[in-house]
Amino acid sequence: MERVRIEFEPLIDAASRDFITNGLDSYSMVASGCPDWLPVNFVLRDDRGEVLGGLLGQLWGGWLHVTYLWIGKAARGQGHGTRLMRDAEAYAGARGAIGASLETYSFQARPFYERLGYRVVGAIDDYPPGHAKFFLRKTLG
Repeated sequence: MERVRIEFEPLIDAASRDFITNGLDSYSMVASGCPDWLPVNFVLRDDRGEVLGGLLGQLWGGWLHVTYLWIGKAARGQGHGTRLMRDAEAYAGARGAIGASLETYSFQARPFYERLGYRVVGAIDDYPPGHAKFFLRKTLG
């Protein structure tokens, strides 16, 4: 084998990132026996097509995992986050998902997710210092 090196790349190129993430995803699908993976992306737009927020995640192994939910300041407090979550859950449920998971921080939206039926199943204190990271889940269906 050729000599190899490790390089720190804070702004990794898309091809390198894809090689790493696609490799792990492919391995996991084969090793788990769960080959079906679907992106779950919903975008909130105004009448002009401008992005106001959205939800990004994936459906794999019978679970929806919400990676990001963000609503820009101008569109907050109008029920859009709830609509995005419900649409993603309905999409996942229609494809046989049994549950949904996500992560949030103590300074983010834990009470919002709990109002939607999510419950905390784990936490890491002082992540970042003075705060906590929470892992939540919800049974679908």
